[in-house]
Amino acid sequence: MRAITSYDTLERLGRVRLSQHFYARDFLYSEIGNVHAIPNLPGDVDLFVAAGAAFCTQLLDPLVETFGPIAVRSAYRSPTVNGFGNAHNLKCARNDANHAGHIWDNRDAAGRMGACVSIVVPWFADQYAQGRDWRDLAWWVHDHLPHHEMWFFPINAAFNLTWRDAPARVISSYVAPRGKLLAAGADPVETLVQRRARYADFPPFRGIAYPPLPAQWAKPKDI
Repeated sequence: MRAITSYDTLERLGRVRLSQHFYARDFLYSEIGNVHAIPNLPGDVDLFVAAGAAFCTQLLDPLVETFGPIAVRSAYRSPTVNGFGNAHNLKCARNDANHAGHIWDNRDAAGRMGACVSIVVPWFADQYAQGRDWRDLAWWVHDHLPHHEMWFFPINAAFNLTWRDAPARVISSYVAPRGKLLAAGADPVETLVQRRARYADFPPFRGIAYPPLPAQWAKPKDI
């Protein structure tokens, strides 16, 4: 796929459909990039599209189909944007830690492809504001979707949601109880019956778990 070197190629990238509900353009906005005039553009466009398509079809689409609209808080970051954010204490981890995370177009040290997006589920955020436990949503996601990692934050129960090859299935939080709810390779601290009781009032699951990516979407030749 061609590098993004012009308005025309960026416009074409934005039109690439990653899944039933999302296009590439939905994930290119960056507050850091906008304020500091740093283009937030992928270098390896093929890897960006492949990782984004897997993330959207396996994680975001089922969330949308079950809960309605999802708010994207922070998505793809170019290595330049992320590196600047890390160097200036703008809530960005160092680049090597964000490969196959917010930096979609670089594989991690183990060679795995991945993508991370910070999201808010408005349906749940309203209940969280009334005192609902963030773990209700965390266990729902864990029991229904093939996530690699989740990190929950105090405002609106926003959380980093990561898809990655060979997922570790980790859950952590900055909300009480803070720390790691589920470590890689560990069994959940609550039984399936207990977890299901937490989200018994959630809408019925309407996504298709582990759906294949339709061949007509995310075609590299489109750019």
